[in-house]
Amino acid sequence: MLTHFKMLADYNRWANIQVYDAAAQLSDAEFREDRGAFFGSLHGTLNHLLVADRLWMHRFDGSGEPPAALGVVLHEELAELRASRETQDRQITDWIDTLSEAALDADVTYSSVLRPGAITHPLHLAIAHMFNHHTHHRGQCHMILTSMGKPSLVLDLLHFLRGDGMRWM
Repeated sequence: MLTHFKMLADYNRWANIQVYDAAAQLSDAEFREDRGAFFGSLHGTLNHLLVADRLWMHRFDGSGEPPAALGVVLHEELAELRASRETQDRQITDWIDTLSEAALDADVTYSSVLRPGAITHPLHLAIAHMFNHHTHHRGQCHMILTSMGKPSLVLDLLHFLRGDGMRWM
């Protein structure tokens, strides 16, 4: 399972690059335009993904100050948001590299922003959720871009594995 999570961390980094490269082609107005996604715009969605990762990493390793709400805007400008995303992706990859198979089976306990009170389950379930959460919201990013008439992004895991992720095959 650990190798699988290392691969997902690498894929996550790669897929984020694809989305941020596409976002860099937008005007500021397009980047901020509410397109009906859960967090409205591409700006809101990308900020949310960073917020969620900060929450999860704080729960996992105690790092950083966790944001108080899921819709917090951490960065107004795309360049700052992208730099923070790259740093966060490195932190996730580096942390995953420290884990053992036994650690994945150990329980993690945390409190949710949405539902106060202790939640406990095996670490591997929380990590799987974190990566699935990315896929979910990157799908919304894809929808935002295509609804603007922008080229479709190829974010499939197998596409990654046949190219930049070949080392995982």
